[in-house]
Amino acid sequence: MVDPQFRPKSDRTDCNRRGIDGVVEFIKHHFRHFNAAALVDAAEGYVHHLNSNGKMMVTLAGAMSTAEIGLSLAEMIRSGAVHAITCTGANLEEDVFNLVAHDHYVRLPNYRDLTKSDEKALLDRHLNRVTDTCIPEYEAIRRIEDVILEAWIEADSSGKQYFPHEFLYKILLDGKLEHHYQIDPSDSWLLAAAEMNLPITVPGWEDSTLGNIFASHCIKGNIKNVHTVRSGIEYMIELAAWYQQAVTDSTIGFFQIGGGIAGDFPICVVPMLEQDLLMEDIKKWGYFCQISDSTTSFGSYSGAVPNEKITWGKLDVTTPSFIIESDATIVAPLIFAFVLDQYLRS
Repeated sequence: MVDPQFRPKSDRTDCNRRGIDGVVEFIKHHFRHFNAAALVDAAEGYVHHLNSNGKMMVTLAGAMSTAEIGLSLAEMIRSGAVHAITCTGANLEEDVFNLVAHDHYVRLPNYRDLTKSDEKALLDRHLNRVTDTCIPEYEAIRRIEDVILEAWIEADSSGKQYFPHEFLYKILLDGKLEHHYQIDPSDSWLLAAAEMNLPITVPGWEDSTLGNIFASHCIKGNIKNVHTVRSGIEYMIELAAWYQQAVTDSTIGFFQIGGGIAGDFPICVVPMLEQDLLMEDIKKWGYFCQISDSTTSFGSYSGAVPNEKITWGKLDVTTPSFIIESDATIVAPLIFAFVLDQYLRS
């Protein structure tokens, strides 16, 4: 696999293919104040961090994969602008669900008007609603279950253990799902990550559809060893090793979409190394950006401002920090377009 950091820019995706030029010019001209200006500042900071030999971790909370963040994130990965990802179990699997069942998804623009009876009718049609988008049970979830169960049982029978994302990497790279693809595979961020062998951390994977399915097969006895799928503690151990190696010649930025466990789990690797393992000269995160619509006063992690993280030893007083209080489904693709344009041109 090619390390995305060292991939020649001439080999990277042509940003003009997505019409990025016009988007960036629009942003530069119109986004001048408030959250719009914060978006530009954060995007310019992202580019500066990369051009200073920095690496970047992107974290995904919420339903970003079902929102098809892969349309822009996949190009970011291929272009060497993302070096690691932390995501929820839902975001991990829902990118693949969309890859193999997109044509069977149902969009409901009037979802706010749905009655309880309407919701029950969706259940009867085996449609699982995520805001305005319904994920089809059989074409997406059960289709993946059939393939991944085979991989789980094979590993279990041979006494091997893998992380959740490693099982999906293997399935995608083996081409076992290719005949089911219903979108351009270049728009799948997980497939792009698999092809680049990108480090992925999935804390709390058990809280996902495939996590539930794995538990069910353990209960049924189809899988004998519950540790066939490796745990979140093992993810933290792997993350600690990766972080120490990755910061030897640079710093790592932290681009947080939403909050929750996808944001807090990986950012805590720094205080763990410094405060729990008592290691010295541990570099703090070198850049921080958070896109969130949460209000600070509610006390949620998603609404915690960057300065609060200084008190926990996650960020330094010198860390360039940005917060954009807006809808990530709007903001993240715009920032990615800006970064792709400016980074590829630099």
